[in-house]
Amino acid sequence: MSIAQNKKAFFDYFIEDKYEAGIVLEGWEVKAIRDNRVNLKEAYVIIQRGEIYIIGCHVTPLGAASTHIR
Repeated sequence: MSIAQNKKAFFDYFIEDKYEAGIVLEGWEVKAIRDNRVNLKEAYVIIQRGEIYIIGCHVTPLGAASTHIR
C-alpha cells in the first residue's frame, strides 16, 4: 500500500530500480500522512552502514493531537 509518492521524480530522473520498504513512524506522523500532510517533493534517501534514511521529507503536524481531551 502506498500513501505518498514523489511523482515528479519520474519526470525529472530516470528511475532504474524501485524498492519498497517499511518505515517507523510516530502516531502523529501516521495521522498527518493519512490526512495528506506529507511533502516528498525534495526528498531522497541515503544508505549508511546498511540502513536507509529519508532526507528532505516534510510531515506537517495536525492542528490538534486529540479532539476528546480539553
